[in-house]
Amino acid sequence: GPQALMQVFRNLDAPLACPVLVTQHMPPHFTATLAKHIGDVAKMPSREAVDGEIVEPGRVYIAPGDYHMTVKSDGAKVRIALNQDPAENYCRPAVDPMFRSIADVYGKNALCVVLTGMGRDGAAGAKVAAEAGAVVVAQDEDTSVVWGMPGATYATGICDAVLPITEVAPFINKALKVTSHGAR
Repeated sequence: GPQALMQVFRNLDAPLACPVLVTQHMPPHFTATLAKHIGDVAKMPSREAVDGEIVEPGRVYIAPGDYHMTVKSDGAKVRIALNQDPAENYCRPAVDPMFRSIADVYGKNALCVVLTGMGRDGAAGAKVAAEAGAVVVAQDEDTSVVWGMPGATYATGICDAVLPITEVAPFINKALKVTSHGAR
């Protein structure tokens, strides 16, 4: 939920050398407020994603309420693609479409994180991303308010790490430092 997101963003080494894409199950109008709060704690630009905009490092893009957020390659650039395709896992926005597109565009250069939340959203998309070489992290059961989403992701057997919420940002920070030096 939003509190878990805030805890992670508060402890990231900003600015990041990569973009951050976030899907939070929220209705329209609430996601703009979430983006503002994330920007305040992350000390990085954060806003609702806009269809067609170029994805840039050091920025946080939040899926707008009632829209799936995906990414697509456009030559050497990556762009946001928003759509109102049918709900997945009873959600729109849903994490699975985002993770599938991240797998297609970023492959082994992606890191997917699934935090506390109800249902199974994120598990199938994280599996696709892991098969493309992405690192997958799930929040552990003890620190999750609801272990539905991270638990379903863990059950797929593809997690590189299952961590308490306090260890998610340090894991991301370390992974990004390793990746920026050419090793993984």
